[in-house]
Amino acid sequence: MQEDIKKACEILKNGGIILYPTDTIWGIGCDATNEEAVQRVYELKQRSDSKSMLVLLDNPAKLQTYVKEVPDIAWDLIELTDKPLTIIYDGAKNLASNLVAADGSIGIRITAETFSRELCRQYRKPIVSTSANVSGETAPDRFSQIAGEIKKGVDYVVTYRQKETTPAKPSGIVKLEKDGTIHIIRK
Repeated sequence: MQEDIKKACEILKNGGIILYPTDTIWGIGCDATNEEAVQRVYELKQRSDSKSMLVLLDNPAKLQTYVKEVPDIAWDLIELTDKPLTIIYDGAKNLASNLVAADGSIGIRITAETFSRELCRQYRKPIVSTSANVSGETAPDRFSQIAGEIKKGVDYVVTYRQKETTPAKPSGIVKLEKDGTIHIIRK
């Protein structure tokens, strides 16, 4: 696992994109502060850049670096959730502009999965995480279902967890308003 993390960090630092396991499904990732790398992910997925992607962090303490104001309820949701939860926050900052939604929001998930958490910790920046499929196609729930064009389109494919056969599930998604109102997007 450490060799994969070392190589993935090297690729990310050089503006590359990776295919990697997360706390949910396999993701295509890049440095979330690098506009050119983010654009490459959009191109690989054949996805409009008007559809924003989410980012992973390893520690909730880093949220305030990337969100102008974290609603109080967010801390409770992060602490109490028993499954992966992506929270959409208003007021994204310090991220690639083409990653942020038109309304200024960004989806962020604090990952607890061993590989993705350690990758984020060692890279020290947020990492894009978007499903490893062409936009509009079914998201693969394990590595063996990822299309060859996606595998060939990234600069590095992590080997860790490739042989797992248990289907993975996407995260829940909620949008938080500044006043603490919660909108459930996906359970």
